[in-house]
Amino acid sequence: MASIVSRLETGRSAALYIFAIPLGISDLAAGLIWLAIFDQSGFLNTLLSSLGIVDRPVMFLGYQSKLTIFIAVVLAEIWRATAIMMVILVAGMGLIPREYYEAAEVFGAGPWKRFVRITLPLLRPSLQTAIILRVILAFEVFAVVAALGGTNLPVLMGETYNWQFTLQDRNVAAASALLILAISIGFTLFFLRVLRVPKEARI
Repeated sequence: MASIVSRLETGRSAALYIFAIPLGISDLAAGLIWLAIFDQSGFLNTLLSSLGIVDRPVMFLGYQSKLTIFIAVVLAEIWRATAIMMVILVAGMGLIPREYYEAAEVFGAGPWKRFVRITLPLLRPSLQTAIILRVILAFEVFAVVAALGGTNLPVLMGETYNWQFTLQDRNVAAASALLILAISIGFTLFFLRVLRVPKEARI
């Protein structure tokens, strides 16, 4: 998506605004949007019924449908995450000098080779930022899960909330929060190491 937007000559701003719509929606609002899709009286059941695929509404988000709840949460999070990652990558692609691509074309490099040999290596700083940010936000997911699955799909942030406010055990809640922090730091250091950019390769 970032590559397509970067190559657009006309309508680039409009495409970027459309793709970035999820950035202006809160976590809870995103969860409610996907709840309207997967709910027993939602858009998906309406579509399946109108096509004659099902005779009666399917309970996709029932307490026995943990796999379906998980898939719904994953779809909602991918929808939300794609926007912020695309914006970061579009900004990174805009910093790559066009002379590199022109020189590669002179030497006969095709679009795929230019993408693999020029775009991806020079996009490492942006990829690093986008992935680290996404991993940190993934461990903080709570509102989307609460909207789609309630307590049927336990996540770290949800468990921390339960220990703090439902069970009134601040010690376990603090330990859970520290666990989330430790995992986030671990993944951050991992991606900083894997996607590090050598000094001689920086623009």
